Amino acid sequence: MTGENNNSLENAEVLLCVTGGIACYKSADLASKLTQAGTGVTVAMTDAAGRFITPLTFGTLTGREVYTSLWQAGENHQPQHLSLTERADVMIVAPATADIIAKMAVGIADDLVSTLALSACGTCEILIAPAMNTRMWLAAPTQDNVQKLTERGVHIVGPNEGRLACGTIGAGRMAEPDEILAAAETLLENRSGL
Repeated sequence: MTGENNNSLENAEVLLCVTGGIACYKSADLASKLTQAGTGVTVAMTDAAGRFITPLTFGTLTGREVYTSLWQAGENHQPQHLSLTERADVMIVAPATADIIAKMAVGIADDLVSTLALSACGTCEILIAPAMNTRMWLAAPTQDNVQKLTERGVHIVGPNEGRLACGTIGAGRMAEPDEILAAAETLLENRSGL
């Protein structure tokens, strides 16, 4: 996709939060597609995400510093959990694991990504792309947490059905990067009233 086809993505600011799941490789593709569409992309990662994919990958794709810690010094020494969400039009959490969904539902802020999610409430649009094993996705606590987030205005794309990393087939695959891109574009269009 190009910026010519995605006017709402061009010059928009996206905060892409990556959590620890095998679907991180799709997040790299998403970062690349967003950047190609003319979107400014800043990436924040959990420690667990760093076990699947490196910050160097995202920094190379976006041309920006990648944030991995609450204690990382940023521009003018601003608190990252505030400044990163203040300049974002949309915060995308992809993959959104059962862990981050639970933290977001109850307001736990014990790492960079969960703290960003808490500080983003009411500041920018939030879009999550769940990714987990089918049993985890269908578990009552996860479904309750998703319902809470939806009621608070958090937008959800996916998960899709298909073959999962554990070898089973079912719901839990993270939405494809193009689906997430389209969902982000719709949010931006609705926000700007286009």
